[in-house]
Amino acid sequence: MKYQIVPVTAFEQNCTVLWCDVTNKAAVVDPGGNLERITAVLNNEGLTLEKILLTHAHIDHAGGTAELAKAYSIPIEGPHIDDKFWIDALPQQSQMFGFPSVEVFTPNRWLEDGDTVTVGEQTLDVVHCPGHTPGHVIFHSKEAGLASVGDVLFHGGIGRTDFPKGDHATLIRSIKEKLWPLGSDVSFIPGHGPMSTFGEERRSNPFVAD
Repeated sequence: MKYQIVPVTAFEQNCTVLWCDVTNKAAVVDPGGNLERITAVLNNEGLTLEKILLTHAHIDHAGGTAELAKAYSIPIEGPHIDDKFWIDALPQQSQMFGFPSVEVFTPNRWLEDGDTVTVGEQTLDVVHCPGHTPGHVIFHSKEAGLASVGDVLFHGGIGRTDFPKGDHATLIRSIKEKLWPLGSDVSFIPGHGPMSTFGEERRSNPFVAD
């Protein structure tokens, strides 16, 4: 599996284009906005976009979803249904944070803990990791040793829990009980900032170190 991180929105959110290097079929994870940057990667790499994957429904992660899905006639998979209230509130989120107006959407598939999603011939495991938002999920490729974790975990930090239905204790539990068992050698793409590994965060992250 190959990937390219595409920072989007004023929040510099790490949108990611993931693709199967056998079929060149791709998924876009968390298209928060600046769709021209995303489509440039698709075009430059000669990729066929087949779906959108969402970790959660905050505006900087989900704001461009409806527009991208319509433009390519592709399905939306994720997040967990407990984030539906955030999707319904996307217009209010856009006003609050000064984003362009966005459309509400309904995912073609809500995701549950233990589900899998495919990108071409690649399969990723879905892990429900609430705390930052109640419906937050992450996507893990065992084969690639790679996880897209949204705003659950950052290099040296963790997601905020002061938004509606956020919960600090739940987030810490998600990281320690859902992420760490995936393996210390797993590299992860966070929703913001540089990549890291679960092992590095277990050693040095002041919020969740062993």
